[in-house]
Amino acid sequence: MKKLSFAALSLLALACGRNTSDRAMSPAIPADNDLEKRVSEIVSKMSLDDKVGQMCEINIDVILADSLTDGKVTLNPEKVQNAFEKYRVGSVLNTPLGEAQDPEIWYNIISGIQDASMKYIGVPDIYGVDQNHGTTYTKGGTLFPQEINMAASFNRDLVREGAEICAYESRACAIPWVYNPVMDLGRNPVWSRIWESFGEDPYINGAMAIEMVKGYQGDDPNHVGSKNVAACLKHYMAYGNPVTGKDRTPSSINPVDLREKYFHPFKEAIRAGALSVMVNSGINNGVPFHANYEMLTTWLKEDLNWDGMIVTDWADIHNIWKRDKVAADYKEAIMMAINAGIDMSMTPYDMEFCTLLKELVEEGKVSKERIDDAVSRIVRLKLRLGLFEIPATNPKDYPLFGSEQHAMKALELAVQSEVLLKNENNVLPIAKGKRILVTGPNANTMRSLNGGWSYTWQGTDDPKFHSQYNTIYEALCNEYGTSNVVLEQGMDYVQDFGKWEAETNVRIEKAVAAARGVDMIVACIGENSYCETPGNTNDLTLSPRQTALVKALAATGKPIVLVLNEGRPRIIREIEPLASAVVDVLLPGNYGGDALALLLSGKRNFSAKLPYTYPKWINALATYDHKPCETVETMSGAYNYNADIDVQWPFGYGMSYTTFKYSDITIDKTDFSADDILTIGITVTNSGNVDGMEPVILYSSDLVASITPDVLRVRGFDKLDLKAGESKKLDFQIPASDLAFVNYDGKWTIEKGEFQFTIGSEKIKANCTETKVWSKPNI
Repeated sequence: MKKLSFAALSLLALACGRNTSDRAMSPAIPADNDLEKRVSEIVSKMSLDDKVGQMCEINIDVILADSLTDGKVTLNPEKVQNAFEKYRVGSVLNTPLGEAQDPEIWYNIISGIQDASMKYIGVPDIYGVDQNHGTTYTKGGTLFPQEINMAASFNRDLVREGAEICAYESRACAIPWVYNPVMDLGRNPVWSRIWESFGEDPYINGAMAIEMVKGYQGDDPNHVGSKNVAACLKHYMAYGNPVTGKDRTPSSINPVDLREKYFHPFKEAIRAGALSVMVNSGINNGVPFHANYEMLTTWLKEDLNWDGMIVTDWADIHNIWKRDKVAADYKEAIMMAINAGIDMSMTPYDMEFCTLLKELVEEGKVSKERIDDAVSRIVRLKLRLGLFEIPATNPKDYPLFGSEQHAMKALELAVQSEVLLKNENNVLPIAKGKRILVTGPNANTMRSLNGGWSYTWQGTDDPKFHSQYNTIYEALCNEYGTSNVVLEQGMDYVQDFGKWEAETNVRIEKAVAAARGVDMIVACIGENSYCETPGNTNDLTLSPRQTALVKALAATGKPIVLVLNEGRPRIIREIEPLASAVVDVLLPGNYGGDALALLLSGKRNFSAKLPYTYPKWINALATYDHKPCETVETMSGAYNYNADIDVQWPFGYGMSYTTFKYSDITIDKTDFSADDILTIGITVTNSGNVDGMEPVILYSSDLVASITPDVLRVRGFDKLDLKAGESKKLDFQIPASDLAFVNYDGKWTIEKGEFQFTIGSEKIKANCTETKVWSKPNI
């Protein structure tokens, strides 16, 4: 009977409604009366068949021709007619045949879809694609570093500019909707999608998501221009911390952390004008997010007064009954999801959804009001994108597609995102004339630099997509000359689907022999590309073969530069002491090899910092914002600067070829109330002899609270560009309400007492003079 009572809850929630008198009712997106009038007019003329069809999203393969025409992908007219005339589908997604296409192919396909949609329904389709780090599904488009690199750059401006370029190049392909940014807090390093996130911190995730939303959508979410796209926040929410670390497996996150940390980036991005949200495929505390009225309707739509659209992830209404066993069949699962607040179902291969949803409405199990609300949100999104006026934008109107101008931005973001973690005896930069062995399975592959969602779902080494770009080996040859750079990888990755962890053609002895004839070794290790569930792993430790390679190379006595090229932090405790230098390039994209060459040569300076805590032990995983009782053993070694847990490298760590001195920390109010704005200042000096950029991070510590406080929380960051010897004063303005936490009763609270603020080596305290508890769920 549990199944039936849970299903009944969705009906009860729909029937009873909610008391919204205690909610922040100012709209997340400014009201536009003319827009709303058009929404009402369009929806009022639609039949029930039209409406349920609009709520269905299918994969492009459902309507493609069975074979290529003159080597090109085309639509099947009969399948197209069936989808749009019979089922009235409202959206299509994904890249044809699972790989990147030319802009002209995109235009022809989407134009054909729009012609059919307008002919049979009178409403344009909305086409969505996973453009997760630039124009990932178009040949010749600009690929940026993955989101984890964006976070490591700590450069808001570059992140926003990258999103603007992605939007421009997506519209050059007639694509108006991108499933990005990813805002899942990457707090379990075992998870296979860490690299898709902005790391482990809520504030940084929110700040970077705001920049991407603005870059994608422009300045007016009600009127998104023809060079902008609609953003889709994903995956709402708490997707990035499964208990097992395996993708799409359950999380067990308490309500306090759910509200305070995991909801935060979504709240901030919604307030920045984000137009759509994609839902977490998993479950939390036993409830699938796709059937969770409180999360979808109460928190997201009502509490934030948000009129955007919610779309499922891949086949996730099916998962409610097939996998999660809280519904008896597909029809019941549809009822639960739609009543919970889902507006559009990524089915993605069946259109039975339309038939079953219509039956549910006719049976009174889903109200007509809920359908009208969902369809209004879908139509509103299409109107905001201007699709009724221009259903398909044309490549000829986008001359900067794949341009050098765009490439330079991607290169710059790559340069600012690669992290220097160790540099003993200043072994870096590598001087000209040195003979270098480039080794390791990541040395001569573009697939590892790009990661997943790059031309194909899992990433690919097919040269037809990226032969014009440089691997690490090729970039070092360009920098140091082919006569000074030797390639012997010692092993290769298996390129078959699902075997990303497998290594083949192991030849460690050849790499050791090559090392004897060089001055330095650049060992490129880490991971091959992967994505989602196929990327699950049972052990974070670097593979035994790669570990053996580094140990054998160290025995030659030649200095080793470890280059970590990985989507998540692989444990390297055994081999880190063998290296003179360590650089983590993460997943820097097509220009990651070039960026590394510029940094290793000293033509550019390192300026990135880790956006997550890098673990040392497989059973000692922690985040920087842990509780005081988690401090069991302090961090050892040369990197210990107030690090109170034993990790390989702490969150926010990163070196440079110069040094930076922090001094003269100030605060304008030593006593403050909950309604005050605090200004915290710091002077940063480039105290070395090399120009450099420094990410400056402000942390707060609530020293005593009624719920055990986190030891640190990020409250702000900025990136300074300082000439050698130059000093700059930086001020952070922080609303005191940002220091609030969610108490045991689920209320936002700031309590009377002392707070400490930390920037670099400097600390200062201030006193909150009052306790305040907010009645509204969001402040």
